Amino acid sequence: MELTVQLIKRITLLIGLTASLFSATAFAEVDIAERIAPVGDVYLDGEIATASTKSESNEPAGPRSGEKVYNTFCVACHGTGAAGAPIKGKASDWTARIAQGEETLIKHAIEGFNAMPAKGTCMDCSDDEIIATVKFLTQGL
Repeated sequence: MELTVQLIKRITLLIGLTASLFSATAFAEVDIAERIAPVGDVYLDGEIATASTKSESNEPAGPRSGEKVYNTFCVACHGTGAAGAPIKGKASDWTARIAQGEETLIKHAIEGFNAMPAKGTCMDCSDDEIIATVKFLTQGL
């Protein structure tokens, strides 16, 4: 009789340990799934923007002004002369470039040239916005 009671206790203990092991494994799977879940979405050119991406933007619809694009994307280099960039308003920096013609300036701004990245890192800028920015940069020179 004593043997049966001990056997029942051991079987009960074994069942309890097995159940807790499976329970812990189930929680671990949930934790792992949460840790490896994607943190964002990838936008591929041509996809339709979702409502959430539109509501996050405080930007007005329509093209940005040359000044706005300059102040957002261009001022870091063209305000300081970094990487040999001509400084806005400094005629001596722009003389040789302006002599090449506005069409060449615009082409270099859109396609990139030497240290100047294409579209000056404003990858969502339209060509018209880049043209307006070039005109803003060379205004008064």
